[in-house]
Amino acid sequence: MKRIFVRADLCTACKTCELACAVEHSQAKNIFLSPFESPHPMNRVFVEASDGRKIPIFCRHCDDAPCVAACISGALFRDPATDAVMCDWSRCIGCWTCVMVCPYGVIGRQLELGKAVKCDLCPGREAPACVAACPTKALLYEEVETFSKEKRLAFATAVAGG
Repeated sequence: MKRIFVRADLCTACKTCELACAVEHSQAKNIFLSPFESPHPMNRVFVEASDGRKIPIFCRHCDDAPCVAACISGALFRDPATDAVMCDWSRCIGCWTCVMVCPYGVIGRQLELGKAVKCDLCPGREAPACVAACPTKALLYEEVETFSKEKRLAFATAVAGG
């Protein structure tokens, strides 16, 4: 199962990921036309800064997803193929319970439609739009096991002095 990972030390807070996400989720899929659409395209990744550090924050598709458990209409569900937490807009009633329980604060509200908006890992793409657009490669789309192994190897190399 692939997920998005962040190398925070490489993030410059350029917000290219936010823009690419909004454009990918627009009707026109065009950076020049999408700002004029209704409903207004919304990004599902948010670059935040604190104490001089910058980090992109997005849905973690939690194993024990509180948003799925809290969704009273059944609009939020786990995709059987990707194990990602997805939103079925046809079932969303805009109660915002998912927004209230998300520990990362990354479920947005599409007020024009009264629907919840969250990361869907850009189905149909090889990599999510935010990852593909990141100019510094701060965002990675990898298998969880691969990312973990690479982190362990980097740590072991650093400790060994190499």
